[in-house]
Amino acid sequence: QLVESGGGSVQAGGSLRLSCAASKRTFENDNMAWFRQATGKEREFVAGISWNGVVTMYAISVKGRFTISRDNAKNTVSLQMNSLESEDTAVYYCAAGLPRVVGELGTGTADYDTWGQGTQVTVSS
Repeated sequence: QLVESGGGSVQAGGSLRLSCAASKRTFENDNMAWFRQATGKEREFVAGISWNGVVTMYAISVKGRFTISRDNAKNTVSLQMNSLESEDTAVYYCAAGLPRVVGELGTGTADYDTWGQGTQVTVSS
């Protein structure tokens, strides 16, 4: 139901834009987020956006470099990644989930119940 695209290989300092397209149902009431998982590490929160796009949150490691956005009319969410670093190398996952509390934006994997298959991002130094 969630399909990511836009991953690839880039040199450090470069940019990539990830997109996530939702199908089969609308996600306009869901919080959306991007997580990533590097080899040998646990899946970690990268960025999230509330159902109405008003609230956004970022991991400290990406704040100021990454920007999350959504288009509910197109049922898509995007992640613009600038000034990429080798530490950003990982598989990136799009996730969706209804907020447990109105106005709350979760940062844990348990806060999201629908996941994409992931897209690889490789940053070479």
